[in-house]
Amino acid sequence: MRMQAGLGLLLLGALASPSHALDSEQSRGKALLQRLCSRCHAVGRTGASPHPDAPPFRTFGDSKLYDEDFAQRLQTGLSTIHKDMPSFRFDRADAEAAVNYLKAIQVRPKPK
Repeated sequence: MRMQAGLGLLLLGALASPSHALDSEQSRGKALLQRLCSRCHAVGRTGASPHPDAPPFRTFGDSKLYDEDFAQRLQTGLSTIHKDMPSFRFDRADAEAAVNYLKAIQVRPKPK
């Protein structure tokens, strides 16, 4: 009986935890993006962006993140036409960590 209870608690814990735990690099990327970007963008898997014109990072989609140039653009200086967004420059390790985190949190569109 005790083993069944222990197995039940283990199963309950597995079901309650996120389906995809972040690895150490992704966790570092998340921390970096929270520090630099969360004033305007929703950085996590849920929540609204504080700035109405700033898209949640989980909605970037495959085309932007899987573009081989995105990490490079983070390194050379990411800027946009939005007047509120500052320019950022990441070193290679930080750029890769940020991109890997962003890939991990993307919301897949629901089939129609």
